[in-house]
Amino acid sequence: MERISPHQFMTLGAAVLMGGTFLPLATFVTAAGGRDGWMTVLPGLAVGIPYGLMVLSLFEQYPQQNLLLISEKIFGKWIGKILGCLYIFISGYYGGILLAIPGIIYEQSIMQFTPRWVIYLGSLLLVLYLVKTGIEVFARFSEVVFPIVAIAMVLNIGLSIPRIEQGELMPILSEGLKPLLFGALKVIPFPMEYILFLAGILSFLPTGKQELGQLKTGVWRAVFLVGILDTLVVLIQILVFGPAETIRLAFGFLVLGKMVEISRTIAGVESIFLGVWLGVLVIKCCAFFFMTIWGIATVFNLKGLKWNVAVSAVFLGIAFGIANRFSLTKEASFMESYLILPLATVWIPTLWGVSRWKDRDGV
Repeated sequence: MERISPHQFMTLGAAVLMGGTFLPLATFVTAAGGRDGWMTVLPGLAVGIPYGLMVLSLFEQYPQQNLLLISEKIFGKWIGKILGCLYIFISGYYGGILLAIPGIIYEQSIMQFTPRWVIYLGSLLLVLYLVKTGIEVFARFSEVVFPIVAIAMVLNIGLSIPRIEQGELMPILSEGLKPLLFGALKVIPFPMEYILFLAGILSFLPTGKQELGQLKTGVWRAVFLVGILDTLVVLIQILVFGPAETIRLAFGFLVLGKMVEISRTIAGVESIFLGVWLGVLVIKCCAFFFMTIWGIATVFNLKGLKWNVAVSAVFLGIAFGIANRFSLTKEASFMESYLILPLATVWIPTLWGVSRWKDRDGV
């Protein structure tokens, strides 16, 4: 059985948590929370910390088992199988949506005349390679890619500072605290995606007491690191474009890349940023691919190359079924708000609570 280190766990978790969130996040939170929407990003992501600690608490009690196996032990075989089937469906369908993101973004930005299937196939081949090499290589890949992505984000933000319009954030809290609640609700599905990934990767984590403490530290470090970066992304867009334009622009952070100028001699560097950000999009797509095959192996005991090919076909079919950016946003929002969020928010606390109750009563 492969094992990943606590540091790899932290960087991989941060990469999965970030995924493509920094691209549409400003639109979501600004539409819900107005010019104060940037304040909701970090609190919304921080909801993932107690959930992550509950998952690791279950892992401490049932080492080397993922939450699907733990659910069968605690809830019974049939309820566990139902949860497993739901987990497979969500992972497979949302993974296909994630595969569609690079194709649509590249088609609308720097590769308008490249057939979308070329981008889909290239991204999927990279995902399949990472799946074939195993979770340890996947974690090492994230250790390389995530710092580069973080640096590219900071550079894009820093180089956009000269375009800031003073007064776009004023007045602060003019509409009270209620809009901040709606903004946070738009953010919470993203840490729940990370929690579902954590539910599957448990069997590959170290089980020592010292390592368990490092894993718990890795959860809040990943959340705060991504939370700070995403907050800065939303903040810079509101400062540059203003609230109304931030809501209108679906991928405002890409527009910032087009506007970047270095000493008035280097401009239009969005293609460089897009090349870097493709890495983190692939990581998240690969994470959901892993989740799907983990679920199939756990629930149905089906493993092997042919099932990887079958999952690949499903991913491609879903990606080709998404016609444009509006369909992508609609499909992703539905999955995040009505399937991923309810499953994670109900499943994890219930499983943790029943486990603690049974442990207390010696059941």
